[in-house]
Amino acid sequence: MKRRDLFLGSTTRAFGARHVVGRRALGRGLARRAVTLMEVLLVLIIMVVLAGFGIVAFQGTAENAKKREAKAMIGLLSGALKRYQLEAGGFPSALDALYQTPSDISDPTLWVQCIDKPIPADPWGKPYEYKPSGSTFEILSMGPDGQSGTADDIKS
Repeated sequence: MKRRDLFLGSTTRAFGARHVVGRRALGRGLARRAVTLMEVLLVLIIMVVLAGFGIVAFQGTAENAKKREAKAMIGLLSGALKRYQLEAGGFPSALDALYQTPSDISDPTLWVQCIDKPIPADPWGKPYEYKPSGSTFEILSMGPDGQSGTADDIKS
């Protein structure tokens, strides 16, 4: 078949089926390279929907990561307080005593630095609460709502 026949609407047989090759069929293939506005809008809508699902899923993951971070810090502080109790003979009056010498310690020679850096705020930007009571203590993070005594508090 000659090239000239493709443009004149000739017919060919391929694998037993009859196919019409003509100007319209060939012309559509060349003109179809452009993307219509409807196709662009459809792709944008699909992308927005998928991004929305991703954001919702990520928010829950980020919140859980913050809770795990607070639990890990409370565990670290609990271990440091137990070491302080062994070295100084009791619990400090404030968490800062784990990092720097407290002013209310009876024998400054017994003080030992239990952590290397100042105590950071919890993942929500609030300080950890520390409540010593005799031979026990409680450390807590106020959680996402920033209110003490609510259901989302994270305790030692």
